[in-house]
Amino acid sequence: MGTSYNGKMARINLSTGEIRVEPLDMEQAVKFIGGRGLGTKILYDEGVAKADPLSPENKLIYITGPMTGTASPTAGRYMVVTRSPLTGMIACSNSGGKWGGKLKYAGWDGLIVEGKAEKPVYIHVEDDKIQILDGTPYTGMMSEAVDDALKAVHPGCSVLNIGPAGERLSLLAAIMNDKDRAAGRSGVGAVMGSKNLKAITVTASRKVIPPYDEAALKEASRECGHMLRENGVTGGGLPTYGTAVLVNIINNTGSFPTRNWQESYFEDADDISGETLKDTYLVRNAACHRCPIACGRVVKIDDKVVGGPEYEPLWAYGGNCGLKDLDAIDRANMWCNEYGLDAISTPCTIAAAMELYQMGVITEEECEGVPLVWGSSEAIIEWTKRMGEGSSPLARLMADGSYRLCEHYGHPEISMSVKKQEMPAYDARGIQGIGITYATSNRGGCHVRGYLISPEVLGLPEQLDRTTIEGKAKWCMTFQDLTAVIDSMGLCLFSSFALGASQYAKLLNAATGTEYTPQQLLEVGERIYNLERLFNKAAGMKPEDDRLPKRLMEEPIKEGPSKGMVSQIKLTLPQYYQARGWIDAFPTKETLDRLGLVEQ
Repeated sequence: MGTSYNGKMARINLSTGEIRVEPLDMEQAVKFIGGRGLGTKILYDEGVAKADPLSPENKLIYITGPMTGTASPTAGRYMVVTRSPLTGMIACSNSGGKWGGKLKYAGWDGLIVEGKAEKPVYIHVEDDKIQILDGTPYTGMMSEAVDDALKAVHPGCSVLNIGPAGERLSLLAAIMNDKDRAAGRSGVGAVMGSKNLKAITVTASRKVIPPYDEAALKEASRECGHMLRENGVTGGGLPTYGTAVLVNIINNTGSFPTRNWQESYFEDADDISGETLKDTYLVRNAACHRCPIACGRVVKIDDKVVGGPEYEPLWAYGGNCGLKDLDAIDRANMWCNEYGLDAISTPCTIAAAMELYQMGVITEEECEGVPLVWGSSEAIIEWTKRMGEGSSPLARLMADGSYRLCEHYGHPEISMSVKKQEMPAYDARGIQGIGITYATSNRGGCHVRGYLISPEVLGLPEQLDRTTIEGKAKWCMTFQDLTAVIDSMGLCLFSSFALGASQYAKLLNAATGTEYTPQQLLEVGERIYNLERLFNKAAGMKPEDDRLPKRLMEEPIKEGPSKGMVSQIKLTLPQYYQARGWIDAFPTKETLDRLGLVEQ
């Protein structure tokens, strides 16, 4: 019997052209699983926390998990791990589609890319063979065009690439794969651009990953597949309406940030909801590799069929910019994909610019004919394109995110960000637990590092009172640790609506031959979360970086179902640190010793 690890990584030095095959450290693989965990371990051990994020000394790790490419449900994820140029801290961006599975089928657990090419290049992986090829013909091309062009050169390949935003080193640049899937957050596309790396193509002849125990994996996958189908979210809401099923749900709690978080209830939310999208622009569902949920949306814009918006850009271009025009949101989302821009941070930065314009801080003259006014369809489309192109001084400033934009104008409080990364679509005043997730996320403002919306709003695995702080610190820690496990395995976070630690342990043990109990698996997640915090400490993080924007703590929600609420993060943060075994935002020596971690 084998194991679902391939047992090897490729180290690719773009400065020298050297390509080296390295055996996977199986002892570390057991301690950190793969994906997010193992990628962070490699990055930390190699001292990248102190490297300039846009220098040749930074490294990009494209890494799968042991479940990636297996027969397990949702087993199509890979991670991009690097030091973020946006936050200066750990960047660990997750994507689905087909690329991760292809890399695994080609025989690799991951690629470590370092150095900087003298001219634009791309990497081609064809089973055991890896080449660094001339990327000059693809320079300046939009993401979808690159995908099509490289598939013509390498038939049957899956393509990962950056668009023009990554080439220009926009700190909001994403890495795209399979046209409309994105490792979207933390500026990972800028790191790729800084290395003169335009794309990575993968062709694989193999189509199966042999697990340690095929019968046990089939049984565990069958059980998990049944649970996913029977669950109301993964078997009903997500397949039917996509992630945008949340628009009306969150708005009806009064926690739908509106007009750059000045309000928390959007009067026109139904116009941009998943239900309305389904009835208007939806062409079909889309599924990532091995995914039975198929939450992706495919929409039609004029005569073009493209990937449609998820919940986050529907909110960020919609309510957060005061806009109810679904057609305009579809188009702006398409331009994010084409230019390779983060579809959360980009519209959130536009929303911050709209508030600065509302205040009179950004002038009419700086807007160059397209005012940044609330509810403007023209503004969200045109400014997304300008940010992708870097076509004006204001656009170039905006392309580095809302924190730098607002700081430039002397109003950093207008940036709705944590650790310089924009927060997503849930108001932490109306949903108290998610505020702890935002404040303590190792990669900055983020919901997918501990999705407390699941118990606080959706009632999974049990219903919590969203308005209280009781027990939320411990819940946050548990969700963060479980998410670290899921990301490291190579599975989709959405599977956790239906599955728990016991199911993940069964899948992993069957695939790899490990013998994790559910509690031991959660301890691995805890180890990963603490290691990320050590990386951030080495990168210069300060305790005060674990905070929320002043608005959420000092400005009560004005109207709607959560009227009068503010975040209680000042009360919950000490509880969280106590639960974690941290003092002043960092692990104590006792905690590190218990988890087998050593601080550099």
